[in-house]
Amino acid sequence: MSYKLSNRSLDRLKGIKPILIEILKEGIKESPYDFGIPQNGGLRTAEDQHLLYIKKVSKCDGYKNKSYHQSGNAFDIYGYDNGKAHWDIDKLASIARHLQEVATVKFSVDLKWGGDWKSWKDYPHFEIK
Repeated sequence: MSYKLSNRSLDRLKGIKPILIEILKEGIKESPYDFGIPQNGGLRTAEDQHLLYIKKVSKCDGYKNKSYHQSGNAFDIYGYDNGKAHWDIDKLASIARHLQEVATVKFSVDLKWGGDWKSWKDYPHFEIK
């Protein structure tokens, strides 16, 4: 099956590094599962980041400890199935490995996945240095 990013997901990616957008556009085509970009899944202001920190969904406060989202070097995804968003860890892991392979093979980019982090897992999160 071939997927593509919706216009809403593409709008949510405005401001992130163009190479990440290209990885996502290419990666979704043959992804094992459909996915999209959640609200605040792309570029974030310090204020947006701080609100996520207050809600305890991010370890970065947006000011002293900045997120890669604030520099356009990160994005988040959600799985998409039968018209509904989901965060099934096994499906996100399959999508992550696929996106990492696309990033490496087609773009020579080392895409880091939050599911590989040792202390705190952030399964929807991807970043480049």
